[in-house]
Amino acid sequence: MDVARIRKDFPLFDRDDPPIYLDSACQSLRPRQVVEAMNEYYYDFPACGGRSVHRLATEVSIRLDQSREDVASFFGIKDVDCVIFTKSATESMNTVAKGLRLGKGDRVITTDMEHNSNHVPWVLLAKEKGIGRGIVPFASLEEGDMEPLKEELDKGARLVSVVHTNNVDGSTLRLKEVVDIAHDRGALVMADGCQTAPHNPLDLERLDVDLYAWSMHKMLGPSGTGILYGKREVLEQIDPLVTGGGGVAITSYDSAQILPIPDKFEAGLQNYAGIIGSGAAVRYLRDLGMEEAAEHEHRLNAIATHGLKDVEQLTMLGPEDPRRKGGIFSFNLKGMLPHDVAMILDEVAKVLIRSGMHCVHPYFAKRGLEGCARASFYVYNTEEELRGFVDAVKYVAEKFAD
Repeated sequence: MDVARIRKDFPLFDRDDPPIYLDSACQSLRPRQVVEAMNEYYYDFPACGGRSVHRLATEVSIRLDQSREDVASFFGIKDVDCVIFTKSATESMNTVAKGLRLGKGDRVITTDMEHNSNHVPWVLLAKEKGIGRGIVPFASLEEGDMEPLKEELDKGARLVSVVHTNNVDGSTLRLKEVVDIAHDRGALVMADGCQTAPHNPLDLERLDVDLYAWSMHKMLGPSGTGILYGKREVLEQIDPLVTGGGGVAITSYDSAQILPIPDKFEAGLQNYAGIIGSGAAVRYLRDLGMEEAAEHEHRLNAIATHGLKDVEQLTMLGPEDPRRKGGIFSFNLKGMLPHDVAMILDEVAKVLIRSGMHCVHPYFAKRGLEGCARASFYVYNTEEELRGFVDAVKYVAEKFAD
């Protein structure tokens, strides 16, 4: 992978002394190709899609269809109507949680490392509707121990809803095994793919997962854009989260005919520029090659892991093998709060990382941790930057840690 060439596409690196941006698990940078695709909408055809019939509106509709097709192709989805545009993965998962018509007696199984977007909806449904919940250790599913999942499924479950790659330490569970076991016991499976979709080649139909949610802002796409994929027969069973214009065929004073997928989930004026930019993002990643992207991140993580493993004041989170952590390296320094670590790294070395509980509060609370410092890498990061990160962390550990 020619990282030097890739970096020329990202305006942040045009600066004389750019920061070392290691916060892509929160939000990635965007290449010019994505920004230009969005600007083209605003400059050249800033109209409504799917409503008016004039030439500008027709161009919007054509571009939206192209983006949907590009996303579907990128993720191995043959039925393009099964790609639903949302404003975030959070909205995607809430659409499922609130639209499946779960009630008392239904159970949902999650892991102990869910992002709040795949945790809070189930907590609230348990209180409001009386659904049952089961929680299995993420580490077991990552290591291939499926017994805790089988035990929970044997109690009965309507849905297994799990994070594919967790955003705390970057490890990935064995989703195909989870899907097969859940299906054998009559349960649907939804996966939060926010930390998997940007970094690994995915064929969602081959995985046989029923529902899959991710955000485009973590994979070079615009903010305010997310995707929900679902099998057609599953999506047809889910009520839309938002209803109104664009999501109905015809209405009367006392009735409304909801449109088929994908329209029934896309009521209201859509984020046209964001959807068009999302298409540009997946085309950019397609041209790079996801296998190469994944290997590049493994090399970067190896530099961080091997460079910091012997720092006495540092504790790493997650597996020791950097290949099992993808593009995330999380750690704590003894005697220091994660936020202090992040602020000092920014101040002394212009290294930009994330700190805190990363929206996975129960996981940290159970372990008595204040959170962690998290560095995350992507296609535009260099090996030189990772060595700079290692040196900066060693400096902070020596000067400030206990």
